[in-house]
Amino acid sequence: MSRKIKITECPRDAMQGLARLLPTEQKAAYVNSLMKVGFDIIDVGSFVSPKLVPQMADTGNLLNLLNVDYDTSLLAIVLNQQGAIQASSFDQLQILGYPLSISEIFQKKNSNKDIVSSIDVVDQIFNLCIQKNKQLLIYFSMAFGNPYNEKWDKDILFTYIDKIKEKGIDLVSLADTIGNSTQDSIRDIYLDAKNTFSELDIGLHLHSSPDFAYNKIQAAWDAGCDRFDVAISGYGGCPFAQDDLVGNIPTEKLITFLADKHINHSLDLLAFENAYNQSRDIFK
Repeated sequence: MSRKIKITECPRDAMQGLARLLPTEQKAAYVNSLMKVGFDIIDVGSFVSPKLVPQMADTGNLLNLLNVDYDTSLLAIVLNQQGAIQASSFDQLQILGYPLSISEIFQKKNSNKDIVSSIDVVDQIFNLCIQKNKQLLIYFSMAFGNPYNEKWDKDILFTYIDKIKEKGIDLVSLADTIGNSTQDSIRDIYLDAKNTFSELDIGLHLHSSPDFAYNKIQAAWDAGCDRFDVAISGYGGCPFAQDDLVGNIPTEKLITFLADKHINHSLDLLAFENAYNQSRDIFK
């Protein structure tokens, strides 16, 4: 039986760190071009503090400008119940994403809450998702290491995955927030997670310099990963992680890998070329 790859394109991750504010109409034209490509999911925006992430302040307006007559699901990031209430009011969104770091320092930087309080927030958001018929995706940030000299090991990560699993949440992603994963750590951590939590749908949100992206994709695929987060040209990175943002896995690197390995996918490559060309105007 052939494996089906699921691809999440992440313009939100790509745009959130831009210094200049993009017009909502320009964002909408770009995301609408991505909708035609055939991605399984598009991470389109976030409902977070506009003071902290001003680039995402127009996510609601953006959603209202999108052509949703495609099979692509839309995802938005939330950090608290207020953001989840806003996000869940949009029929265009199918998935709410919540970043849960296994680093206390980073969780406080990202959400202004410690991990215990953040897990309480997860309960609130999950209950809301059930009421509003949305899926909840938990991103485990710092899943491949900790730059803050805090204790880190795989057992800590798995403890928190288990807590989330016990709540009935079955959609998670392991996030390499600062791009410090290696081929070996990807194989080791992902394969062990997949075997330990076989009932979960576990994806990977990897950050990488372009030179190492292809090999990281290979390691993830070899470990059994079928769901990848990517961004055209590798743009992106978390503005709260460190001073020098490490970009996402470039979408074109994943497409090249799939072609090299003769792996079937559902992407329209002509539509992708058009979206790629539009991205040059946005991220120039």
